[in-house]
Amino acid sequence: MTSLSEDPPSLISEDDRETAVQRLREAYAEGHISHEEMDGRLDQVLTAKTRSELKSALGSLPEEDAGTTSTIAAAGGRIRRRGAWRVPRILKVESAYGSVHLDLSRAVIEHPVVDIELQLGTGSGKITVPRDAIVDAEALHTGWKDTLYKARQPSRPGGPRIRISGTMGFGRLKIRHARR
Repeated sequence: MTSLSEDPPSLISEDDRETAVQRLREAYAEGHISHEEMDGRLDQVLTAKTRSELKSALGSLPEEDAGTTSTIAAAGGRIRRRGAWRVPRILKVESAYGSVHLDLSRAVIEHPVVDIELQLGTGSGKITVPRDAIVDAEALHTGWKDTLYKARQPSRPGGPRIRISGTMGFGRLKIRHARR
């Protein structure tokens, strides 16, 4: 019998579970845990019911650095980043109307994994990635036209992993690798 002074266990939501899975993926991608350890922890996360079970599965992972998220937003017009700019760990790009052009070919990329979250209403998008980058755009949902991207083999190992997610309404996203 539970006394009234004890707090009931705090149940987790699907958002909590998805966030935990994302943290495990990042820890694996950044080399903090092995493949076997990720599998075991992933099983714990997927079967967890309470916050304490979730915390146990994420124990000893490096803390998330909240200072590595930036947002670029515009109601209309053009959003453009090019040249030697510092790419944050998580980049959120929001635009209701207008075009977006992100050129990462000469950007300073300090993280092995960069997440770009697009929330674009109407307008086109273009992302130029470094020559040795590995691109994953599976989590991007397009409402009108498919994303144009032709994957290529990295010219040298160790390039950044660029993960593109979010939604695009009317418009097309073109992703290409830099030539140099």
